[in-house]
Amino acid sequence: MTSNNESNSRSGARSGGLIGGLPRKQAIAIAVVLLLGTAAGIGILTSVGKSGASTEEAHGHGHDEAKGHDDGEHHEAKEPHDDEGLIRFTPEQMKSAGIVVDTVQAATLQGSYQLPGEVKFNEDRTAHVVPRVSGVVEAVPVALGQQVRKGQVLAVVSSPAVSDQRADLQAAQKRMQLAKLTYEREKRLVEEKISPQQDVQIAEQALRETEIAVANARQKLQAVGASPESGSLNRFELRAPFDGTIVEKHIALGEQVREDVNVFTVSDLRSVWAQISVPAKDLPMVRVGDAVTVRATAFEQSASGKVAYVGSLIGEATRTAQARVTLENPDAVWRPGLFVNVEIKSAAFSAPVTVTADAVQTLEDKTVVFVRQGEGFVAQLVRVGRADARRVEILDGLKAGAAYIAAGSFVAKAELGKATASHAH
Repeated sequence: MTSNNESNSRSGARSGGLIGGLPRKQAIAIAVVLLLGTAAGIGILTSVGKSGASTEEAHGHGHDEAKGHDDGEHHEAKEPHDDEGLIRFTPEQMKSAGIVVDTVQAATLQGSYQLPGEVKFNEDRTAHVVPRVSGVVEAVPVALGQQVRKGQVLAVVSSPAVSDQRADLQAAQKRMQLAKLTYEREKRLVEEKISPQQDVQIAEQALRETEIAVANARQKLQAVGASPESGSLNRFELRAPFDGTIVEKHIALGEQVREDVNVFTVSDLRSVWAQISVPAKDLPMVRVGDAVTVRATAFEQSASGKVAYVGSLIGEATRTAQARVTLENPDAVWRPGLFVNVEIKSAAFSAPVTVTADAVQTLEDKTVVFVRQGEGFVAQLVRVGRADARRVEILDGLKAGAAYIAAGSFVAKAELGKATASHAH
């Protein structure tokens, strides 16, 4: 019995030192670890919750700040987009700069375009004087630039050829006188029945032949411009063919001249030509009878006229055709060699949308017109059509009734350039 009680007592002591089959110390250690793990988990969850709240608060603040920007909280620091390119002028500035505002409207335009030209001699009133016989110059009573009258002596030439022709004429005249006397005598003898009729016929034929010889000799002298009668057989006089001015002179006293050399050029400068070079593409617009205005490039002078001629051929080198305008020149203002601009006017036409010529400006190779927008003006791109001296047709970019700067648009262009430069910096 005693043994059994001790055995039970030992067994109970061994069982009292164990918890769930584990030693007491080991069980206590495990419990502590579990408690520490639970506390750490609670701390992590609490930290994550706070961090999420902070992030959410930060995002909320960012959205509120962006919303504040959208609401215009900082709009004073940025210029509205609508004001870009807008040019403003006060009424005083517009008045001092000469800016005039008008409305786009329909108008009737007189089309015109300019072509280069040059004043030339009127070839219908210009003569190149040649001796037509060779000889030696005995006298030159005129000077270069001198005005001469028709038939006035320009030069005197001693010519052997003229001497021979005058001698032939005088010999023919003598033979004709003899033949005439013979004919009259034979005619009288026939009437008196002394000579046969055949002798009269022979005498008449001889007379007619001498008359032909005289006429031939006279016409030879006239062909070279020599007078049939002269105090000296070899004297040959060059005379002015019409009233005009000596514009060229190539003859001097004592000079040997040939029969084909141009010794004088005489032109009637009371009428000249304005010769125009017309490009091939512009030929359909230049017609005979079109009214033109000719303006000198060297000084202020203009004249009106009409196209008198348009050439049928185009130059191989220049690819232009020649046209001309006849100009009256009583005061000799239009001098040959003067460069001119020829303005040719076409038929009038109506345009539904037009602006003044001063309104059109060029910005960076683009054509613009400054139109009113709100409290200022902006540069509006346009496409222009035909034009005259006063107005320009607008094909695209503007509508009738729109307000625009009709005068002084260059001031707006300058202001726009300043604004662009400041933004670039």
